[in-house]
Amino acid sequence: MASQDADEDTSRGTGGSTGTAGAGPGPGAAAAVDPKIAAAVAAAEAAGPAGGETVRIDSWIWAVRLIKTRSLGATACRGGHVHVNGERVKPAYSVRVGDEVRLRHEGRERVVIVKRLIRKRVGAPVAQQCYIDNSPPPPPREVVAPAGLRDPGTGRPTKRDRRELERLRALNGLRGRPGGR
Repeated sequence: MASQDADEDTSRGTGGSTGTAGAGPGPGAAAAVDPKIAAAVAAAEAAGPAGGETVRIDSWIWAVRLIKTRSLGATACRGGHVHVNGERVKPAYSVRVGDEVRLRHEGRERVVIVKRLIRKRVGAPVAQQCYIDNSPPPPPREVVAPAGLRDPGTGRPTKRDRRELERLRALNGLRGRPGGR
């Protein structure tokens, strides 16, 4: 326990040695990067590629938590939902520092610029240190709400109500009826 405290004290005293560029000895510099996060970033970089190497795009978007699984990342690439520097890419595309990655996933577009390359999945605070997020803000919940929900207690929909619901769903890009009948 005492050795951990000593390690934390030495890491706090060094300031810029944790890899935080631009973090000077100012009063806000210590609050900007938590020492535990800085240590985790350093560990992720150590496990990442050496100088000059690259990382697969499907692996990187999974490692920085833009997508839940690597197979979903590969599927998104094959489906044309991932663009790097304006070009559609395959899952094995090598991403580099400074590349702009556009990802369309779950009805939202994410635009990020690669800041660090990592291969292993890391925690959310560490993952946020690996990219610059330029994504547009998510749409308000009212816009995302599913079309055609009925008030409770209104009874079974009539044929006319059903046709209106199907028309609304067709406009919103939803297919079929709920329940899959």
